Amino acid sequence: MEPVVTEAGAVIVAFGFGFTFTVVTAEAALLQVLIADGQLDVAEERLSTPNSAVSADDRATLRLTLAKARGRLQKQAEAQMLEALRQLPSALAAALRAEPEMAAWAAKFARCEHALFLGRGVHFPIALEGALKLKEISYIHAEAYAAGELKHGPLALVDRSMPVIAIAPRDALLDKLKSNLQEVRARGGELYVLANHDASFGEGDGIHVVRMHDAPGVLSPIVTTVPLQLLAYHAALLRGNDVDKPRNLAKSVTVE
Repeated sequence: MEPVVTEAGAVIVAFGFGFTFTVVTAEAALLQVLIADGQLDVAEERLSTPNSAVSADDRATLRLTLAKARGRLQKQAEAQMLEALRQLPSALAAALRAEPEMAAWAAKFARCEHALFLGRGVHFPIALEGALKLKEISYIHAEAYAAGELKHGPLALVDRSMPVIAIAPRDALLDKLKSNLQEVRARGGELYVLANHDASFGEGDGIHVVRMHDAPGVLSPIVTTVPLQLLAYHAALLRGNDVDKPRNLAKSVTVE
């Protein structure tokens, strides 16, 4: 892909994690290497919360700088984004305090062989990330879908043996997401919900809720990633897996 991009005249800006030479960075015109902590392997590099947060923070700052340079950033929007960036460290610290609850969830997930992740809008990619991490280190088959597409196939898989994880921040799509989750419960599905404190999700039979700190605006997907990584980590440990050296993973720089 990269030679095609550069031949078309595009400029590649790369953020590298510890490895300064990869397929992408070899073609990059601008490279920033991020070393937030050490990793033993490929999965740990991708699972690292400091790396994820630093990378997202840098990308957000880059977007702000480019938007401002091109005259497309209003002062109010700039102020809101900068305030969200300032709140990010405390929001991440609050998310890490959910580890005991995620470990309790993991005790149930470790006995399952399948899991379904749901998200809407900007949180759909976070659902994909959560499913990927669970697959990579716990070896539990996991899939992620946009919650609005639940009726198009995934709903047929839902039963008590397949936990369903929903990312439910307080946003404009919350009511629609609640409607999707009602369909899961109507079919006997076990729900695990990441929600804000005022998102009016009640725990009950088949519904487990972890209350998240109010996330800093548009950066809330970064904060939501943390508990999903903790879930995968603890599920892998309970299944007796080596989280430092998961099977069958390799970087494209070392394996074609």
